[in-house]
Amino acid sequence: MNVQSDFDVIVIGGGLVGAACALALQGSGLRLALIESGAVPALPHDDSWDSRIYAISPGNAEFLSRLDVWTELDQQRIAPIEEMRIWGDDGISRLDFSAYEAGAATLGYIVESRLMQVGLWAKLQAVSDIALFSEVRCASLELQDTAATLTLADGRVLTAKLVIGADGANSWVRAQAGLGVTTNDYRQLGVVANFATEWPHGDIARQWFRGDGILAWLPLPGNRISMVWSTMAEHSKKLLEMTPDGLVQAVARAGHDVLGDMRLLTPAAAFPLRLQNAEVMVRPRLALVGDAAHLVHPLAGQGVNLGFHDAESLARVLCERGLQSDVGDYALLRRYERARQMDIKGMQGMTDSLHTLFNSKLPGIGPLRNWGMSFTNRQQWLKRHLMAHAMT
Repeated sequence: MNVQSDFDVIVIGGGLVGAACALALQGSGLRLALIESGAVPALPHDDSWDSRIYAISPGNAEFLSRLDVWTELDQQRIAPIEEMRIWGDDGISRLDFSAYEAGAATLGYIVESRLMQVGLWAKLQAVSDIALFSEVRCASLELQDTAATLTLADGRVLTAKLVIGADGANSWVRAQAGLGVTTNDYRQLGVVANFATEWPHGDIARQWFRGDGILAWLPLPGNRISMVWSTMAEHSKKLLEMTPDGLVQAVARAGHDVLGDMRLLTPAAAFPLRLQNAEVMVRPRLALVGDAAHLVHPLAGQGVNLGFHDAESLARVLCERGLQSDVGDYALLRRYERARQMDIKGMQGMTDSLHTLFNSKLPGIGPLRNWGMSFTNRQQWLKRHLMAHAMT
């Protein structure tokens, strides 16, 4: 079978960022296609919780609302963040943020990955101008002067003026385009699990900078939290090998038992942590978004937020291109790349610096960094600036 179909834009990768990017282009008059190698996402039949969660900024909640997705999500499974409390590794130094101080309803929202996936795909299936290809694998991609040619594993050939790579950190699209990456492997893993707690969390996100890594407790609806423990490989291995009771005790003790007794809801899982950048975000006929373009340390919870900003920015550039008829034109795509560089570099620089600072064993660094945290906590103008940036 060798059936050819022509599109203006093909998005490869139907995860959160790819699906959002396709929806942001919906209604633009462009001929759109979305390619996803996996099955259409669906919620489980039971009442279980997804251990992979995201902190969504208010700005991106508004973006998803404009896509008619956010308001369709089960609001009973979304937890607002009203405060953040961060402790240094001396157990005394502290940095606090609150929505009240920011003059906002919330600092953000904790949402399960699969809940958003299902919501995005429900909207994709409800619109008529996006051709959806699920459980389809790509075989080859050629970027030519006037079009990109995508051959699927089943022999079908699709052409487009522009291909958007939204297929994750190990992007097939990026590799097919011959784009390299620069990577800083932190040699750490993020260990994740969900817990039920004895006492209410008060819609407070808690984070501890510790000698063995960075521990975060993020609020879920009810007396539940999601844990992310960014730690060295050896320690993460120990956490993953613990019995459920052993893990509960270790996590509760590391968080100073501030929420009382705990019970494990989901088995612990882990994912590698690294800083990564594609050498460029665009080429003629090609644009990268989300993890295909960049990775950041999860300590600020901004990875998927950067990806949603990519999707929104690229869609805006394409929809506001004026008389330019070629959506794969390099000069047009460079507008997107330039628009995103400051935000991405700023977030990567901040998270990388914090990671380096709190993992440094140099003499005198410990007291200095804890003093810096306490100093920042006393500077209301600085905290308001940091909150405003994180909430976009």
